[in-house]
Amino acid sequence: MSVQQKTDQIKQFMPETYKAIKARADLIGNQAYHLVRRGLAGEPNCFWAMEAGHVMGTPFNLVDVQRDVAWAMVSFGCAYACIFPLLESKA
Repeated sequence: MSVQQKTDQIKQFMPETYKAIKARADLIGNQAYHLVRRGLAGEPNCFWAMEAGHVMGTPFNLVDVQRDVAWAMVSFGCAYACIFPLLESKA
Protein backbone atom coordinates (compact mmCIF):
# COMPACT_ATOMS: atom_id res chain seq x y z
CA MET A 1 0.00 0.00 0.00
CA SER A 2 1.38 3.43 -0.93
CA VAL A 3 1.89 6.30 1.51
CA GLN A 4 -0.99 8.14 -0.18
CA GLN A 5 -3.29 5.13 0.25
CA LYS A 6 -2.33 4.94 3.93
CA THR A 7 -2.99 8.67 4.33
CA ASP A 8 -6.39 8.21 2.73
CA GLN A 9 -7.15 5.37 5.16
CA ILE A 10 -6.25 7.59 8.12
CA LYS A 11 -8.64 10.25 6.85
CA GLN A 12 -11.41 7.70 6.26
CA PHE A 13 -11.10 5.33 9.22
CA MET A 14 -9.11 7.18 11.90
CA PRO A 15 -10.86 10.52 12.52
CA GLU A 16 -9.32 11.21 15.93
CA THR A 17 -5.86 10.44 14.60
CA TYR A 18 -6.47 12.79 11.68
CA LYS A 19 -7.52 15.53 14.11
CA ALA A 20 -4.37 14.90 16.15
CA ILE A 21 -2.21 15.19 13.02
CA LYS A 22 -3.83 18.50 12.13
CA ALA A 23 -3.40 19.75 15.70
CA ARG A 24 0.27 18.79 15.59
CA ALA A 25 0.62 20.69 12.32
CA ASP A 26 -0.84 23.74 14.04
CA LEU A 27 2.00 23.47 16.56
CA ILE A 28 4.98 22.60 14.38
CA GLY A 29 3.84 23.43 10.86
CA ASN A 30 4.16 21.25 7.78
CA GLN A 31 6.89 19.24 9.47
CA ALA A 32 4.03 17.24 11.08
CA TYR A 33 2.85 16.05 7.66
CA HIS A 34 6.42 15.20 6.64
CA LEU A 35 6.79 13.11 9.80
CA VAL A 36 3.54 11.28 9.05
CA ARG A 37 4.66 10.46 5.51
CA ARG A 38 8.07 9.26 6.75
CA GLY A 39 6.42 7.04 9.37
CA LEU A 40 3.97 5.67 6.82
CA ALA A 41 6.91 4.91 4.52
CA GLY A 42 8.53 2.76 7.23
CA GLU A 43 10.90 5.11 9.05
CA PRO A 44 10.86 4.55 12.83
CA ASN A 45 10.57 7.35 15.40
CA CYS A 46 8.54 9.66 13.14
CA PHE A 47 4.86 8.69 13.42
CA TRP A 48 2.76 5.81 14.72
CA ALA A 49 -0.98 5.69 15.40
CA MET A 50 -3.67 3.21 16.40
CA GLU A 51 -7.43 3.78 16.32
CA ALA A 52 -10.44 1.48 16.05
CA GLY A 53 -8.31 -1.52 15.09
CA HIS A 54 -6.34 0.38 12.43
CA VAL A 55 -2.59 0.79 12.88
CA MET A 56 -0.57 3.19 10.74
CA GLY A 57 3.03 4.28 10.77
CA THR A 58 6.15 2.65 12.12
CA PRO A 59 6.72 1.91 15.82
CA PHE A 60 9.17 3.97 17.80
CA ASN A 61 12.27 2.04 18.83
CA LEU A 62 13.31 4.53 21.49
CA VAL A 63 13.63 3.14 24.99
CA ASP A 64 10.30 2.84 26.82
CA VAL A 65 8.10 4.68 24.27
CA GLN A 66 5.96 1.71 23.22
CA ARG A 67 5.75 0.46 26.82
CA ASP A 68 4.65 3.86 28.12
CA VAL A 69 2.03 4.25 25.38
CA ALA A 70 0.60 0.78 26.05
CA TRP A 71 0.47 1.54 29.79
CA ALA A 72 -1.35 4.84 29.19
CA MET A 73 -3.85 3.25 26.82
CA VAL A 74 -4.73 0.49 29.28
CA SER A 75 -4.63 2.70 32.37
CA PHE A 76 -6.77 5.50 30.96
CA GLY A 77 -8.90 3.58 28.47
CA CYS A 78 -7.66 5.47 25.43
CA ALA A 79 -9.59 4.92 22.23
CA TYR A 80 -6.65 5.94 20.05
CA ALA A 81 -2.96 6.79 20.20
CA CYS A 82 -0.99 9.09 17.93
CA ILE A 83 2.75 9.40 18.55
CA PHE A 84 5.13 12.02 17.19
CA PRO A 85 8.70 12.78 18.26
CA LEU A 86 9.19 15.69 20.65
CA LEU A 87 9.84 18.81 18.55
CA GLU A 88 9.79 22.53 19.15
CA SER A 89 6.63 24.41 18.20
CA LYS A 90 6.67 26.83 15.28
CA ALA A 91 5.73 29.75 17.58
